[in-house]
Amino acid sequence: MIEQSFGSFEACKGELAKAATSQFGSGWVWLAKDGDRLVVTKTVNADTPIAHGQQPLLTLDVWEHAYYLDHENRRVDYATAVLDHLINWDFAAKNLEA
Repeated sequence: MIEQSFGSFEACKGELAKAATSQFGSGWVWLAKDGDRLVVTKTVNADTPIAHGQQPLLTLDVWEHAYYLDHENRRVDYATAVLDHLINWDFAAKNLEA
């Protein structure tokens, strides 16, 4: 589904990184299923893709408290580290099956 929706795995990661670094202020970045495709979406506060008819598969916390101790104000470094080393893609796949 990643290749169908984004063209490649790297393009999907790129969309997640772009969303994470362009989110103004605090919020969340999500990989979600929307109908028969995957989408990257951003939310603020306690909003969730569920409220918009989407099925969340994974999320990236872009609230400053999530990264400040390790990366200070370098959200780009944080997003890159999470996407390259911490995202559990098997968990996302299991959520897709649910």
